[in-house]
Amino acid sequence: MKRAVVLLSGGLDSVTTLAMAKEQGFECYTLSFNYGQRHDAELVAAEKLSKQVGAVEHKVIDIDLRSIGGSALTDNKFDVPEQHQDGIPITYVPARNTVFLSIALGWAEVLSAEAIFVGVNAVDYSGYPDCRPEYIEAFEQLANLATKAGVEGQKLTIHAPLIKMTKAEIIHHGTKLGIDYSQTISCYQADSDGLACGRCDSCRFRQQGFEQAGIGDPTSYQC
Repeated sequence: MKRAVVLLSGGLDSVTTLAMAKEQGFECYTLSFNYGQRHDAELVAAEKLSKQVGAVEHKVIDIDLRSIGGSALTDNKFDVPEQHQDGIPITYVPARNTVFLSIALGWAEVLSAEAIFVGVNAVDYSGYPDCRPEYIEAFEQLANLATKAGVEGQKLTIHAPLIKMTKAEIIHHGTKLGIDYSQTISCYQADSDGLACGRCDSCRFRQQGFEQAGIGDPTSYQC
């Protein structure tokens, strides 16, 4: 069976991506990161969702991105914004997707996997430069230049199936695949019980997605 490494954060987009990889017939190995984010509730959700969707194995990698800071998600000097920001917002984590994809690439090579799936989105997103199609294309090229597998002809593909979908389209597709979105956590500043703030960018995009999809929002909020 063809194998894939799937980046799984515990949020709405990444679990939909996992379900889509399964739908395409991939044997899935899920990968999450404890990178110094504001809460670990999403990691608990990711492990649970990985089992529910039927991944073969789930790993959590520890990386301390707090040591370089520069983001409201990894540096307490900054507050998570609760209003729209022009330009690239302070919730952008410098080089995060590059770091995550690089480690996923290493595991994919060990597993002889032919694909990596990542739930980045260029439509309903916060302006992050590492969520664009040209970034994914560039990383795929790098992956096949920089690995023993790629040099020997075992080409690897980076799949970003959500990249041109709206949040409503993602929710519709995931609902058809049987995803229980009440188990997902997308909030940048969820509490220790996984309850969402309902005010950050991620919460707002999620709320709008369910509203536009005509599907009740199953998210548990703090108030």
